[in-house]
Parts: sequence; C-alpha cells; structure tokens
Amino acid sequence: MKLFVGNLPYSLDSDGLRQVFEDQGITVDSANVVEDRMTQRSRGFGFVETAQGQEAIDKISAISIEGRSLTVNEARPKNDDRGGFGGGRGGRRDRY
Repeated sequence: MKLFVGNLPYSLDSDGLRQVFEDQGITVDSANVVEDRMTQRSRGFGFVETAQGQEAIDKISAISIEGRSLTVNEARPKNDDRGGFGGGRGGRRDRY
C-alpha cells in the first residue's frame, strides 16, 4: 500500500522517513520525501510503500517529530486533470 505522509519537518530526508517507520516495526519497501525542484529542500511531505498499510497509519499517525504531528493516509492516485481552460490565448479579443 502506498501511503501519503504529511506535516514532515523540513529537516527530514527520505532515509529519515524510512527510519521513522522502521523504528515502529513497519517494513518499508520504499520511502521518498518530495523536494522542491529549484531549491532541493523538502516540501514537508512524502510517500512510503509498505505491505502493513493500516498498521502503519495507526502507529505513525500518533507520532510527533520536532513538534509536528505526522499525518498518514492512503495515497490517492495521481490525477493529471489540472482543470483550467488549457493552453492557447483564451478569452475574447475585441478589435477597435
């Protein structure tokens, strides 16, 4: 199960996220803290894949790191529908 982990301290990297789960007895297949493309700094959330989904949600949701209570939910599939009106120039252009 892929889990979304939010409200991470900005100092936590992917290895640290993995360690948080493993310290609670959760076997982690992969852990990834999402970073800003420009600054390479954490964006404060990440994803963990584990077969122990609900157990991990229950255990990790009760943890605080650096004063931040972690949020853990089952990850939703990425939706590429960004809404909006698409490209182009859009809008009506009156000529005077």
